[in-house]
Amino acid sequence: MTSTTLLSEKTQYYLDLEDQYGAHNYHPLPVVLNKGEGVFLWDVDGKRYYDFLSGYSAVNQGHCHPRIIQSLVEQAGKLTLTSRAFHNNLLGQYEKYITDYFGYDKVLPMNTGVEGGETAIKLARRWAYVKKGVPENKAKVIFAENNFWGRTLAAISSSTDPSSYRQFGPYMPGFELVPYNDLPSLEKALQDPHVAAFMVEPIQGEAGVVVPHDGYLSGVRELCSRYNVLFIADEIQTGLARTGKMLACDHENVRPDILILGKALSGGVLPVSAVLADDFIMMNIKPGEHGSTYGGNPLACAVAMTALQVLKDEKMAEHAEEMGQLLRQELAGLQSPYIKTIRGKGLLNAIVIEHSNPEAAWELCLFLKDAGLLAKPTHGDKIRFAPPLTITREQIMDCTGIIGSCLQML
Repeated sequence: MTSTTLLSEKTQYYLDLEDQYGAHNYHPLPVVLNKGEGVFLWDVDGKRYYDFLSGYSAVNQGHCHPRIIQSLVEQAGKLTLTSRAFHNNLLGQYEKYITDYFGYDKVLPMNTGVEGGETAIKLARRWAYVKKGVPENKAKVIFAENNFWGRTLAAISSSTDPSSYRQFGPYMPGFELVPYNDLPSLEKALQDPHVAAFMVEPIQGEAGVVVPHDGYLSGVRELCSRYNVLFIADEIQTGLARTGKMLACDHENVRPDILILGKALSGGVLPVSAVLADDFIMMNIKPGEHGSTYGGNPLACAVAMTALQVLKDEKMAEHAEEMGQLLRQELAGLQSPYIKTIRGKGLLNAIVIEHSNPEAAWELCLFLKDAGLLAKPTHGDKIRFAPPLTITREQIMDCTGIIGSCLQML
């Protein structure tokens, strides 16, 4: 069965505008949104939806959180950008706040998540040359297969997804791959003395919320320490209370050498990312050797401090843990023959659809849209379920009821 809901004239107008004037590099659901509040979104026709994607975990604090918006508006009326050619009164405050918050010596502020990834790799390479004694231009960075950290040329050079890298070469040298969740393969790779770092998502998001075995992250930490290799944790999607801890690494009490944050660092208000490390890594970069016009701008600093404070004040990590357990429990209780797998931690979850129709996951998302819930497939048969961390027990129950009804329509 296929969703047959007709699009309104207003919705079709906006879709046609994008189709005519925008690059065709996305395949969104046919819904046009113009308002958000908490766990809800509204389209241009006034229809309300549960948001079960949260801007790929950028909206952990809920859409348009009043405190975050207040910080944005207040700072926007004073000063938004100076560039790093000058100091501003908020940058130092923010740097102290976030380094105290996560327990690192230094932060290097950037804008997008992929910029954070690139920054972490540059820091690791520089450390390898200055501190580890790797010969110039010989440093290697190891990545896990099925990783995703963005669309820059460096990011796609580490990708195993042809849709990311095909016909965009030549690729960045010095990148190597090992299977995810495979400590023996990682150990073999780390024995190469030219390896600077291992960069990994604690839970693979774009791959379909792939959760490693218990002990994997602590094993990564032990191996990196043993072989004098930096452990880079890409917590852009998994961090900031999404998985039921402030960081996904906290589930195994491991501390990465370099921590990358983004997405919910601004509560979904503007692009803000951060790379945190201690002095022995960070202080190898000198003036003029790395930077960003917008990185550390006063608007971002004000918003990020409030976004981080909201996570703590509203105990969002603890709430995500509780609501995630409820969500997975209720999904399992549906006993749908079309759900092959349910996996996740906290409110970062996914289901794997098993159906004779290869488009079943997409069809299900269209049914969900019609029923008032927005989710999006990844890699064909997987659907992420990642609502804002403000979702209530009653709303979880309502949403799993919607999901159950729509599964019956496949």
